[in-house]
Amino acid sequence: MKVLRTPEERFTNLPGYAFAPNYQAVPDGEGGELRIHYVDEGPKDGQVILCMHGQPSWSYLYRKMIPLFTGQGYRVIAPDLVGFGKSDKPSERSDYTYQRHVDWMCAWLTALDLKNITFVGQDWGGLIGLRMLTAHPDRYARAVVANTGLPDAKDIPDDMAPVMREIYDGIPVIEAHELGEKFAAKDGPPGFFYWRKYTSENPNFKVRDVMASLALDPGEADPILDAYAAPFPDDSYQASARQFPSLVPIFPDDPSIPANRQAWDILRKFDKPFLTAFSDSDPVTAGGETRFQQEVPGAKGQNHVTIKGAGHFLQEEKPEDLANAVMAFMTDNPLP
Repeated sequence: MKVLRTPEERFTNLPGYAFAPNYQAVPDGEGGELRIHYVDEGPKDGQVILCMHGQPSWSYLYRKMIPLFTGQGYRVIAPDLVGFGKSDKPSERSDYTYQRHVDWMCAWLTALDLKNITFVGQDWGGLIGLRMLTAHPDRYARAVVANTGLPDAKDIPDDMAPVMREIYDGIPVIEAHELGEKFAAKDGPPGFFYWRKYTSENPNFKVRDVMASLALDPGEADPILDAYAAPFPDDSYQASARQFPSLVPIFPDDPSIPANRQAWDILRKFDKPFLTAFSDSDPVTAGGETRFQQEVPGAKGQNHVTIKGAGHFLQEEKPEDLANAVMAFMTDNPLP
């Protein structure tokens, strides 16, 4: 496995991100090691809030929320998934599988020996983070899911797989500025199909272009977008960012479906406090909170939150609202 490491100078003077780096080595699955970066802020004896990002962002996404948590005495840990941020980046798309991401982050979790965790996961931070939670439920005290899911092709017959793949194969490769229209469309192939094909096949794919959909103040947009793009000096560093959408198990014959269904079996028995905090304007995960609220016992009776005026990256657009929702949830559900 060839591994790339983004030069440290790419992360110099990023706006709002002055956190000290921390690193933990984990097995890469091929006899070597990968270095995972994480933020670790706040008192070491504080209750742990584990903040996990998705694609194509990194722990920079939580920079506005971290001080809000630490200011109230919480310890915040925010890792960069392998292939993102300051973590190592295997160079080939074939190096990345859903299971490998879970294995790498479970190894990181147990190496740090984190306990009584309040989990906060968005996008792939949920897809991977919920698999971590169901692999090690005793380490978790609470969970918050925001604009995410745990896909297992529920209610999709197996014989639909070839039909879905034929539809996917037939759609064109579009540009970044066309994605919003495809996600908003009421008919035709799902917007996610276009997203998956864009990241996988468009030679012009750039993380900066994806994050440009954020509602940023024009005066601060360029440095913020540059910070999101900092981990990726060129396309050779983007293998994970390109591969992630292709790993989402949307087809019923996907090899990750059985493991996700097993994880759902565990979630259906998870009776620790569980909160949904989805935004009201995310075209990717809209409505995904309903299944968690209906099927996870710990979600019953919780004050579930809708973050108003935010799109997919609600940590960027409404950080105070999400942070306050998490802290109110922790206060309402104290540790035993």
